[in-house]
Amino acid sequence: MSTRRTGPETGTGTSTSTGAERGTGAGTGAGAETGTGAGVRGRRVRAVRLGPRAVVALALVGVIGVFSFGWPLLADGGSGLAHSGDAPWLFAALLPLLVGVVVATIADGGLDAKAIAMLGVLAAVGAALRPLGAGTAGLEPMFFLMVLSGRVLGPGFGFVLGAVTMFASALLTGGVGPWMPFQMLSMGWFAMGAGLLPGPERLRGRAELLMLAGYGFLAAFAYGTVMNLAGWTVVPPSGSGISFHPGDPLADNLVRFLAYCAATSLGWDLGRASLTVVLVLAVGPALLKALRRATRRAAFEARVTFDAPRE
Repeated sequence: MSTRRTGPETGTGTSTSTGAERGTGAGTGAGAETGTGAGVRGRRVRAVRLGPRAVVALALVGVIGVFSFGWPLLADGGSGLAHSGDAPWLFAALLPLLVGVVVATIADGGLDAKAIAMLGVLAAVGAALRPLGAGTAGLEPMFFLMVLSGRVLGPGFGFVLGAVTMFASALLTGGVGPWMPFQMLSMGWFAMGAGLLPGPERLRGRAELLMLAGYGFLAAFAYGTVMNLAGWTVVPPSGSGISFHPGDPLADNLVRFLAYCAATSLGWDLGRASLTVVLVLAVGPALLKALRRATRRAAFEARVTFDAPRE
């Protein structure tokens, strides 16, 4: 029986091999198994390819996430509603949607057992990195891994990796609480954004590192700002000018929110952003190379078909 392996990793359309990955001959087995061929070396392969079903699932998660973070700003002053009460509902909605993203990518042919294995390994590493900084001065080393993984493996993989990593790290550190579903969404967006950066196939070297470092710096502040929005609306109003006042005009509350961020979390966000930049520049070249090599050899986009037995 012969096997036919098709997919973009060969760079020539199809390649055939007989037996168990013999890899012999000029035209046989010259795909991802041997790591040779211009198509393998130059092509960026995403572990989770964004098909139409995955795009719809991610869009639905995004809409629910934006609504979950921002609806208290539009709530009536006498409603008495706050994020502390909606977190269980968000978590209950988020888990099926994450499963939906995974199922959609499987249906679109972008996720296989090798991609799931890589997802598990990276999520475990990210969860182990989070306690190292202990949150001191905002130093959280897991963020640089999310930037680099999202860059190499694409936005779909990045979103699932960010959410799963935050969930696993919360279980590891005992950080389970009403803030956890908001952290999962924010980290998913953080890693997905790295996968949406331009030049994934052409940009390399110092220019790519500087772009990733710049993104990590800005996105670390964005992560802190979004998480502030989730917690700020829970704090009871006080006489200070930085408290949330339900029912007040949106513009007035946004001004107070910016003042709240500057007064309470600017230093923490700066520590997180600075450490992310340092780690991306220091470890980025080696880790990007390792991730790309692993992705290329895994040949996530390859499809294996079996020829009919020859008479």
